[in-house]
Amino acid sequence: MELTVVGGGLAGLTAAIAGAESGASVTLYEAHSAPGGRARATDPPYVANEGPHVLYGDGFAAQWLLERDLVPAYRRFPLAAVPGVRMRENGRVRSALSPALLGAAARRRLRAPHDRDFGSWAREHLGERSARVAANYMGVALFDHDPSRLSAEFVWERFQRVLSPKRPAPLYVVGGWTALVGRMARRAREMGVRIETGARVDALPGDRPVIVATSLASARALLGDPSLEWESGHALLVDLGLRRGRDPFVVFDADECGFVERYTRVDRTLAPEGEELVQAQIPVRPGESRAAVTDRLERLLDMSLPAWRSRVTWRRDQVARGRTGALDLPGTTWRDRPAVDRGDGVYLAGDSVAAPGLLGEVSVASAVRAAAAAVSARAPRSV
Repeated sequence: MELTVVGGGLAGLTAAIAGAESGASVTLYEAHSAPGGRARATDPPYVANEGPHVLYGDGFAAQWLLERDLVPAYRRFPLAAVPGVRMRENGRVRSALSPALLGAAARRRLRAPHDRDFGSWAREHLGERSARVAANYMGVALFDHDPSRLSAEFVWERFQRVLSPKRPAPLYVVGGWTALVGRMARRAREMGVRIETGARVDALPGDRPVIVATSLASARALLGDPSLEWESGHALLVDLGLRRGRDPFVVFDADECGFVERYTRVDRTLAPEGEELVQAQIPVRPGESRAAVTDRLERLLDMSLPAWRSRVTWRRDQVARGRTGALDLPGTTWRDRPAVDRGDGVYLAGDSVAAPGLLGEVSVASAVRAAAAAVSARAPRSV
């Protein structure tokens, strides 16, 4: 059977490979000159992902990719065992995680409801300080200015995963995620997938089935469906090339939901010899100007990286709005997001559709579901 995939990012490449595994003859259309989407990285000598990227070792995405030998060289880094982990709380950067945070992480038997906001539920069960610190700490995975406003179940499940002492260590892909999507694209071509680059699709293809693996905004325009909306993050992302200094590995921000990570602590290939690559983010507040959010992030950098301003060799600033994954508000779960099966042989994949997971895991899970449904012409199965 013929299967068309629109979009060549992580979701599109996953859908193409999954479809080919099931025997479909797959054609993938990508608007840019190369596949990758938001999984692309900048060209050397500074190889920066579009925002902090990591594969969580206990997630479906990592398992699916590793089972197929699709992850190139990588390193596992258990954050708790790595020196240089720091945290900002109450205006100070400390060389240890907050006791309030660790106390919340120890409450592993707690179960949170989906129909309450995290802030009120956490204050009731964890106490005022732990509730605030836990919510703001989750800026690292949610890119939201106020995680307290989100579904308690949504935040708590992710908090427990990120801080679980028993989960497999995160996987950092050597060479950035360009190496990952490059390997996926090669595998897809080896399996017979036709990848058409520089091929922007402005109208829904008539040949069905078709998997639309784009942002929700692009899918909304392509399908002419205004219901394709979901809450997502809004953050300032800053990448820095720095002459080498005495920098920490990572700084979590329990004050303003920010995050600073020195990626060259894991992978020296990401910056020239004698230099570091640092990625930082801080969520944008409602109505906040670009200058104001930049000032807040630079203050976090001032506290985190000694004399960073005098050591800058390269810098890239971006604002990511609506492209940092799905956020579930109180009363909703991932099942309430735009459905994978849109009817009439059209399927949806991406990081804001109805599939479980954390960040990019949703893209992989939804793409596998979409490919299975498209090939079998049955409802998506659980993964």
